[in-house]
Amino acid sequence: MANNGEIPENANEHCPGPQSESAGKSDACEGCPNQQICATAPKGPDPDLVGIAERMATVKHKILVLSGKGGVGKSTFSAQLSFALAAMDYQVGLLDIDICGPSIPKMLGLEGREIHQSISGWSPVYVESDESNLAVMSIGFMLPDPDEAVIWRGPRKNGIIKDFLKKVYWEELDFLVVDAPPGTSDEHISIVQYLQATGIDGAIIVTTPQQVSMIDVRKEVNFCKKVGLKVLGVVENMSSLNQSLPEFKFLKRTQNGEESDVTAWALEYMKEKAPELLNLILSSEVFDSSGGGAAKMCQDMGVPFFGKVPLDPQLCKAAEEGRSCFVDQKCSVSAPALKRIIEKLVARVLMENGA
Repeated sequence: MANNGEIPENANEHCPGPQSESAGKSDACEGCPNQQICATAPKGPDPDLVGIAERMATVKHKILVLSGKGGVGKSTFSAQLSFALAAMDYQVGLLDIDICGPSIPKMLGLEGREIHQSISGWSPVYVESDESNLAVMSIGFMLPDPDEAVIWRGPRKNGIIKDFLKKVYWEELDFLVVDAPPGTSDEHISIVQYLQATGIDGAIIVTTPQQVSMIDVRKEVNFCKKVGLKVLGVVENMSSLNQSLPEFKFLKRTQNGEESDVTAWALEYMKEKAPELLNLILSSEVFDSSGGGAAKMCQDMGVPFFGKVPLDPQLCKAAEEGRSCFVDQKCSVSAPALKRIIEKLVARVLMENGA
């Protein structure tokens, strides 16, 4: 598939280009896997790009959040990044383009809300706060039933993404965070193609430390390089399971193999015999990071490494409840790590834009 009218990598030699009037019709096109697409595709620049550029003119910074594999905490990161930016008094928009798995409404505490249309366009849904500075758009707001499966082919997905960019009235935004689905599919090509002319600051890539995830995240980095999308940094999520000792459940295995809960006894015993232990944070490696994890991958591929975020059950609970992890002390092991990463991100974006 061509990006911005460029010749596809799998095109025949002497390809006239997908925007040429002879695309799909010349002798050089015979046998090309793209021949039918090029012959029937509309020629010339996409007229909708003008409308998108007009909408995006009021958005200062656009950041894509990507992942090579699903289940690495990308949407959780997108949600908490948006909460953090809003808490820093920025005007923030969060656009969920994960069409088949829109989890952002749940993670922002906005389930059951609907979008409305005004004379200015589609109105995003706002997270309730004193400032009202966090706006959200997702296909999840358009589904009559949250359990309804979205079974769409690429062109229809691309169409709704274009509508989000062209029709949503964000007003003035400091940051637009785009939560993309995992992988490198139609949605990724579309969002880059539609936004490229308006200026994208870059992408944050979220991964977990094991090699099976590194395989896919390397592909994500290469995708960014091919389409000219700057990798702002990589975040290693779930780097280890960190939890304060009193939050653990203690089990004792009986002779017949059954397990009984002895948490109350264990905590009382430690309280009497070694109370200082109750202040400890226990850490356990959940995923194998013997290959060096995201830090080693970033070094090999020449992209910035933003840092590690531990697997924190309290952060998972915050996502389930649709709230920020920064407003209280419950996420004491993950919130500081996220805060350091977000501060790095903001500093880099502002520095590269001369702010």
